Amino acid sequence: MHDATNLRPGGLPRPPSWVPFSTSCAFLFRHPRLLGLSLLLVLLTGALTWLGYLFTVDLINHFTGSFFTTPPTVEKFWRWPLLWGWTALKWVFLLLTRTVAFYLAFILAYSLTTPGYAFLSNWAGNRYCRQAGEGEAVFSLAGALVDLREGIKVGAMGIVVTIAALFANFVPVIGQAAVFVLYSYYSALMFVDYPASRYRWTLGQKLGWLRLHSGQAFRLGFFPAMISMVPLLNIFLMALFFPLFTIHTTLNFLTIEGRREIAPAS
Repeated sequence: MHDATNLRPGGLPRPPSWVPFSTSCAFLFRHPRLLGLSLLLVLLTGALTWLGYLFTVDLINHFTGSFFTTPPTVEKFWRWPLLWGWTALKWVFLLLTRTVAFYLAFILAYSLTTPGYAFLSNWAGNRYCRQAGEGEAVFSLAGALVDLREGIKVGAMGIVVTIAALFANFVPVIGQAAVFVLYSYYSALMFVDYPASRYRWTLGQKLGWLRLHSGQAFRLGFFPAMISMVPLLNIFLMALFFPLFTIHTTLNFLTIEGRREIAPAS
């Protein structure tokens, strides 16, 4: 028996306000075509991210020269603190620059693959909600270019976020917590971009959606932000989970927006 607070007018039960991650996983594996397209996007995203990461790290190493490859000479014991300081600085440098290199590379891969993930989002939405297509923009080459432009705008915003996070990291504890929250909301923005672009939302509208649904947005971006902070493995894990995060966000976006009538499995 349904609680009266969970009933719509007419006595019908209200649909759920949140789609669990496990439900999104099951949804993906229930649709072989979605799974096949996801695997293609995983390979493309991983390859572009890896190439961009190698290029960015090589560029950073070029600017720093041999400073972090040649430790200071320690001839007397009172010079040991100099070596300890250099070693600590080296590890901080490696952690920060590799995180930045990953985000810059991933932003590039994200921008270039935006049309593919937008198509994946649309396809998933059509199989989840009958109302997903209401009010959508017509798919066309011009529309794909708009999606690409919007992806580049979100990517450019990611560069600003990365620079802000780089400086915030120097503030102990509070800075790291702020960076995680910042990356969580930015990750949510990246994934909300796909279903929202279906209706040709502007960047301002997407940011407004994050503010309006800040709690849900943080939940959507939490796990991607966690993965992004795992050195080296973040490249492969993010590429692997990116299609699933896209589908998970799409299902929740449609649910939160009220397009909740579930379509039968096809």
